[in-house]
Amino acid sequence: MTRPPTGRLFPTPDGNDLVVSRTFRAPVEDVWASVTESDRTARWFGPWEGDAAPGRVIKVQMAHEDQAPWFDMRIDACDPPRRLAVSATDESGDWRIELLLSHTDGRTELRLVHHLDTADGVGELGPGWEYYLDMLAAARNGLPTPSFDDYYPAMKPYFEALRTRTDPV
Repeated sequence: MTRPPTGRLFPTPDGNDLVVSRTFRAPVEDVWASVTESDRTARWFGPWEGDAAPGRVIKVQMAHEDQAPWFDMRIDACDPPRRLAVSATDESGDWRIELLLSHTDGRTELRLVHHLDTADGVGELGPGWEYYLDMLAAARNGLPTPSFDDYYPAMKPYFEALRTRTDPV
């Protein structure tokens, strides 16, 4: 395993929020560019194309997945350089994700919040987001790309245990 998992699961009135975060020694605007500019997202997630604005749909490529699929992603909110909310629908269901950035004392924290209707699948989602955020860190720091095999299935028990802590008693 590359690093211990950091994700947390929080119950919400509508389900659960899976939150995974990373901190960067960089200005918030620079980290924002890493998660919003296509040439920079291509380095760790995949490129995107289209007219990016709230309410619009862009095409995003998951360059590090099998067959590097493209999919539609709707931009629900964009408040540079602090918040980006996006959503998508695929064969797995609806995806609602927010990227929240804050800056203090020369450090920018990026929190990825995946809004979930249920905690089902968190054992797969959690390791995936840990992997992608470590891909972002590697791309920003010029480090080798991590291997997904170090994340899944190794982190699955950690995330499944979070699920049992949020289930109703």
